[in-house]
This record gives sequence, C-alpha cells and structure tokens, in this order.
Amino acid sequence: MERGPAVGAGRGARAQIWALLGCLVRVLLWVASALLYFGSEQAARLLGSPCLRRLYHAWLAAVVIFGPLLQFHVNPRTIFASHGNFFNIKFVNSAWGWTCTFLGGFVLLVVFLATRRVAVTARHLSRLVVGAAVWRGAGRAFLLIEDLTGSCFEPLPQGLLLRELPDRRSCLAAGHQWRGYTVSSHTFLLTFCCLLMAEEAAVFAKYLAHGLPAGAPLRLVFLLNVLLLGLWNFLLLCTVIYFHQYTHKVVGAAVGTFAWYLTYGSWYHQPWSPGIPGHGLFPHPHSSHKHN
Repeated sequence: MERGPAVGAGRGARAQIWALLGCLVRVLLWVASALLYFGSEQAARLLGSPCLRRLYHAWLAAVVIFGPLLQFHVNPRTIFASHGNFFNIKFVNSAWGWTCTFLGGFVLLVVFLATRRVAVTARHLSRLVVGAAVWRGAGRAFLLIEDLTGSCFEPLPQGLLLRELPDRRSCLAAGHQWRGYTVSSHTFLLTFCCLLMAEEAAVFAKYLAHGLPAGAPLRLVFLLNVLLLGLWNFLLLCTVIYFHQYTHKVVGAAVGTFAWYLTYGSWYHQPWSPGIPGHGLFPHPHSSHKHN
C-alpha cells in the first residue's frame, strides 16, 4: 500500500531530471548556434577585407624569410621538429587532399546556393582542378631540377664517396644516395594552399552582405575552412623553422606565390578561365536600375 506514492515520487523526480536535461541541451544548442553565427560573421569580415588580405601576403612572406631565425630560440627536441610527427604525416603530406575536401565543399555550397545552376557551380569548382594540376606539375618540376643538379654518392663510415652514375634511378638501384638542389615541396604546397584558401574564403563576406541563404551547415563548413587555413599557417611556420635549407624554402614559397599570381591574380580574370571567386554569383549594383 505504501509503494504507490514512492513510485509516483520516483517518476516525478525522473521527469524533472529529463526536463532539466532537455533545458540544458537547448541552452547549449543556443550558445553553440550563437557562437557559430558570431564566429562566422567576424571571420568573414576579416577575410573579406582587401587591406587585411594584402597584409596576409606580407605575413606569409615574413614567415618564410624570417621564420628560420626562430630555430635559435625554440626547443629543437619538440614534437614538431620530427619528420614523423602526427601533423607532418597526416596533414602536411596530404595538404592538397585536405584543402580540396574542405574548400570544395565550401565552394560547392556557396556557388550552388547563390545561383542554383550546376554549370556555374562546376565552373567555380574547376579552380580546384587547376590547383591540382599546378601541384602535380610543380612536383614533377622539382624532381626534374633535383635530377639535373644532382650527383650520386655512396655513404661510407668516413663520409660520402662520389660515384659516376648518370641518373637518380641507377644511383638508387645501386643502394647509393642522390643529392641535388631540392626545392621544398612542402613550403610550396602550404604557401599555395594558404593563398588559395584565403582568396576563396573572402567571398563569404560578400555572400552574407547580399542576404543569401547562410544556415548553420554552410557557416560550419566556412569555419572549418578558416580553422584549416590557421593550421596551414602554423604548419608552414613549423616547416620553415625545423626543416629544409633556407634557399630551398624561399624558392618553394616563391614558386607557390607565383603560381597563385598566374592563376588568381592573372588568368582567372580572363573570360576563358574558371573565373575569380564570386564571379557571376552576385548582382551588379546597376543591374536593378533601368537606363534611359
């Protein structure tokens, strides 16, 4: 006879707990949504500023030119000084794959939501295809430079012994080492990805200013790209501090900057190109006015 009130009280307590948990979840979702909207608005404003983009180019140049000086002021035994560290293996070696995945999703959403046209979306996505071709072509060019400038050496306990072998393949097949001028492909790739992502992400400020659909999924994808851009900047700094010779890093960054200029700074402004980011997505100011 006494169990009835006890069971009822237990059920009431559980109901109150579930109600509190539901309220807490709603508050957390509201906070997360507010942070998502605020963070995406502020990041879009920063990346959309032409002045800050010019300063960003100066920042990248300063990182590559003066960053190696930090090697005298950092711990040489830190995890980032190892070629086998997690970030080097999982991110730097696959930097273009990460960039294509995150940036491709952002460009796809922005262009399609703004135009609802598959052809326009495919045209804008083709910039990533061009970027992949640039990366592959640069990698082959760097290997060719190393082949043309290199020599074969046999490692001995006393040092290296020069061997008269004609090319890299025969040298490596004999168990020796081929040493030539090695342009830093990591510095090239990270510099190129940083410039490319900053250029593509800058469109989001104009996208928001035109009042186009910008729900939580799009804003989340945009912020993921911003975080990846920040990671590329950090890993570029680690690369120039701990790895490669100075001129190899400077040349790699210079080639990456030149590749960005040839594409985003020059070719994409032509009508027979994939077009610059944002091209054809937003109405021109004079399009709504009729001329006499």
